[in-house]
Amino acid sequence: MAVHRAPSGIDERTLFAAYPFLPGAAALAAGLGASVGELLRDPAFERCRLVGRARIRAAAGDPRGATAIEELDHAAEAERFLSFLFARYVLSTFAHPAARRRWAVAESKRASGRLEHAGAPEIAEVGRRLGFGYETVGREIEMPLDAYLHLATPIREAEFRLARQRLRRGTVRVDPARGARLLEEGIRRTLAEPVRLDTAIVEAIRTSEAELERELRERIPLPSAAPAAGRGPIRMDWFPPCLRKMRRTLEAGENLSHAGRFALAAFLHRVGADRETIVDAFRGAPDFDESITRYQVEHITQHGGGEGYRPPECATLRSHGLCVRDGDPTAAAPEDRQRDDRCFDERLQHPLQYYRNRGGRERPTEPAPTEPGEGSGTSGRPG
Repeated sequence: MAVHRAPSGIDERTLFAAYPFLPGAAALAAGLGASVGELLRDPAFERCRLVGRARIRAAAGDPRGATAIEELDHAAEAERFLSFLFARYVLSTFAHPAARRRWAVAESKRASGRLEHAGAPEIAEVGRRLGFGYETVGREIEMPLDAYLHLATPIREAEFRLARQRLRRGTVRVDPARGARLLEEGIRRTLAEPVRLDTAIVEAIRTSEAELERELRERIPLPSAAPAAGRGPIRMDWFPPCLRKMRRTLEAGENLSHAGRFALAAFLHRVGADRETIVDAFRGAPDFDESITRYQVEHITQHGGGEGYRPPECATLRSHGLCVRDGDPTAAAPEDRQRDDRCFDERLQHPLQYYRNRGGRERPTEPAPTEPGEGSGTSGRPG
């Protein structure tokens, strides 16, 4: 059988084994004699299913999964490819977007790690196949400006700001390391979206992988609105538009700025959310780390003897670009696009005022005094 090679010099089978999310990679399964049904049931593919489950568990923070995939890069190409495919089918079936997003982050980082050591030709090959128009120019990567903006916008590091890039006639040139980091973001977004499967396949996965789904729900609880002991229920429909948008950003698996994460954690604490609820609110973050998040949430909520840091006031949120009314109205949800009189009342100076006013009064009351040294959103960052 002839071996087809990509322009980068790597053969197709090796390319798809290393980057199984590439368009056209699924066709490799047919060549391996693994239809979707066979991959799910055939004893010949049991090892691929075991490794696929390990990939999912490892992304969810289960040490059993991490141990099982330590040697994944040394496994046979078919096993690497089919285990990935199995994991993607399973997570596309589960009604647990946070687990799928965590897996997308893990797989995109795995791919990025390989790309960093592969060199510009292979990076450009993957970038082209993903539709980002990557090309090699000497030892650098060149891409269209719109592709750069698409990939770089969610990345918060200052060195990725457009003003710091080299622009040439509608293109951007970057070094291979930066090109790989940009692709990591594109891969993450691609894998965070479920693939469509036939109803029969969905039912088969739900039956055969019910235990795995139960494990994931225990390890990554879905976000809740549980109040702290002794407090009334949390009314998320009373949240101001800026806080609602922060929650949606994380639920969609997108990055939220340092200031936004602080504001959300401090706000949730002040309206009565318990610590577990606050931690759960950050599980959709693409860089979520449970131990770090718990440490930072504890720091924010235990400040001042347990009273916690006061959330930033409206002026501070505006200075960080977190105020919905001052931002792009199309970026808000439909229910937030209509003018909210509470947000436009000159007496409204703090998001907690908005929440309390929704509880009964139609007009903002005078704000509670800001505590000395607080409200700036500079201490701690969950996620």
